[in-house]
Amino acid sequence: MPYVEHLIATHVIPDPAPLTRPLRRADVLRALEGADTLHLTRATTATLLRLRAALASDQAGPHFRVATALGAGAANYARRDPVAAIDSTGPRQSGVGHGTASGDLELELGTGHVIAVTHLQLDTRLKYDPDWFGKKDRAIAGRTAEAYLDAQWKFGDVFFGRMDRNWGPPGIQGLLLSPNPYGLDHFAISVGTAQVRFEALATQLDDGDSSGAVVHRFMVQHRLRLAPGRWALALWEGTVLAGRDRSFEAWYLNALNAGILEQWNNGGNVNSFVGLDVERRGRVGVFGQLMLDDIQVDRAAATDRKPPSYAVTLGARGAIGAAATAWRVYYTRVTNLTYRNEDSLQVPLYHSLGTGRNFDDYDQLTWTLGLLPRAGLLLTPEVTYLRQGEGDPRLPHPVVSAYPTTPTIFQGIVERTLRFAVAGSYAPSARVGLSFDAGVHHI
Repeated sequence: MPYVEHLIATHVIPDPAPLTRPLRRADVLRALEGADTLHLTRATTATLLRLRAALASDQAGPHFRVATALGAGAANYARRDPVAAIDSTGPRQSGVGHGTASGDLELELGTGHVIAVTHLQLDTRLKYDPDWFGKKDRAIAGRTAEAYLDAQWKFGDVFFGRMDRNWGPPGIQGLLLSPNPYGLDHFAISVGTAQVRFEALATQLDDGDSSGAVVHRFMVQHRLRLAPGRWALALWEGTVLAGRDRSFEAWYLNALNAGILEQWNNGGNVNSFVGLDVERRGRVGVFGQLMLDDIQVDRAAATDRKPPSYAVTLGARGAIGAAATAWRVYYTRVTNLTYRNEDSLQVPLYHSLGTGRNFDDYDQLTWTLGLLPRAGLLLTPEVTYLRQGEGDPRLPHPVVSAYPTTPTIFQGIVERTLRFAVAGSYAPSARVGLSFDAGVHHI
């Protein structure tokens, strides 16, 4: 919902769930209905009213809904993220440009507090996408984009199925949980209020093969999110465990446990991450996300010389004028060995796609504007400067003897990319929409 995100960024409506995506339709509708339109531009007011009418038409009680869509596209790259599509080879290879066609069928059954959704998608673009792990040798490729059962109550919900999620500042991929992996089925719960909420999810990653033996892989993440006033803060932890004939051990599956303490006390063989998300909303807001993977405190042994593994995002955003223009600037860094582990099967990858960021060994500075010149027309100019080393989470972890010569960031040759682009969405009516992204990359 780019239009909803623009209204949040320009302070037209409050963020119904800070540091969390996706948003519930009921929460968005409540925010839209409470918006003050007295001082808004005509384009902003018209866009807000369109969104309100579209969401208000959704049935709140027991219902069955069928939605279909047809689409056509053309691009000179196949990856979903144009910033990630800068090379003809390597981890950031762009994929083959092509004209594409797509079709969607969404079925939704709602019964009071319970909702069931299946969203089927046929898309020829998948055949050319380097990230797509499914079948590519047919005329058309397909996938189930969403398939879930969600029981929702005022103070919590229980979820099982497939749906894209992002934990962290909106509009930027989360460091450990983002929409990057295709079709990550998971079990999730949340308990609490809008001000204090506990959330957890558990998933099985794709099996690995170690010397001919099948290795089962699992991941659990949990966090405590606080949103007092203008501030939002989330403390979180993630654990990846793998092993031949290994099951999802109860002490890691227990979402109220501190997984890193269980690892220390039980001598468990896992890959642990801890993190912090923060956001302050205001006319000029600030946000950040920090993840610690492996930080060596002692310097007594050879293993203590391992370079630090961490990731960080820092940024600011605000509005210009009468809530018609939004701006955002942020810097993000992911070090060389972030996500990697001595056990190559305990890396947060799902079919070789990162569950958070898809790359490491890079930093990026991005500036964007959000313009709404007329109802339904959203334009986003962008300038990005990206530096990418040769490190990659899919590469083997270095041996201990290589630690002294392994850089914290920027392994090997560093590729620098300057991107000038403009993206846009135009919806002249509720049934027709157009989106585009045009950019120039100087490498």
